[in-house]
Amino acid sequence: MRKSVIAAVLAIPVAVLLATTVFPVSAQQISALPGSDNPRIVTAGTYRVDPAHTLVKWEVDHFGFSDYFGIFGSPTGTLVIDPANLAAAKIDITIPVAKVTTANEGLTAHLLKPAEAGKKADFFGANPADARFVSTAVALDDDGDEAKVTGNLTLNGVTRPVVLDVDFKGAGVNPMNKKTTIGFSAEGKIRRSDFGINFALPLVSDEVELDIAAAFEK
Repeated sequence: MRKSVIAAVLAIPVAVLLATTVFPVSAQQISALPGSDNPRIVTAGTYRVDPAHTLVKWEVDHFGFSDYFGIFGSPTGTLVIDPANLAAAKIDITIPVAKVTTANEGLTAHLLKPAEAGKKADFFGANPADARFVSTAVALDDDGDEAKVTGNLTLNGVTRPVVLDVDFKGAGVNPMNKKTTIGFSAEGKIRRSDFGINFALPLVSDEVELDIAAAFEK
């Protein structure tokens, strides 16, 4: 048995071996999902954003022909939460706008295109400042697994109030890194003109739908 295990390990390509040694357990060894949708298992404390598994999808209507979306990723920030007082939870997240991602290189370049002399940038411009969302209030439903989170969103140098509809996704211990983890999904809407982004209105919709997947670790 020992020889067969050694032989199997030696047969694994070096790249795969290096990847698997990062984690204390492989996905094949996990028989059940480690995250539970039971909000009662959430533990109090300060959690940090898991940047690898937190995404903000934005979607606009393009000319009335199609819906087009892109993604902001690699955020940083914190969630402070206490199950005994969920309404006092605090969220502070910073999103690097310069890392905006779309499926079209030309569009991504246009979003980050420098402003022409004497004019405003069409969208974010070159080297845009990070966006930031800081919560100001949390209103829970009766079950405690959904909430309306009100906060201030700073984008493109402008700060406006935004309301997010947040659903609790799950909590538990991540077997890959042994960190206590909590996850949420959220939806919201903003008007880009409120943040000074007026290019191609109304051909590209003013309303921007936000669909957020967020994970936090401690």
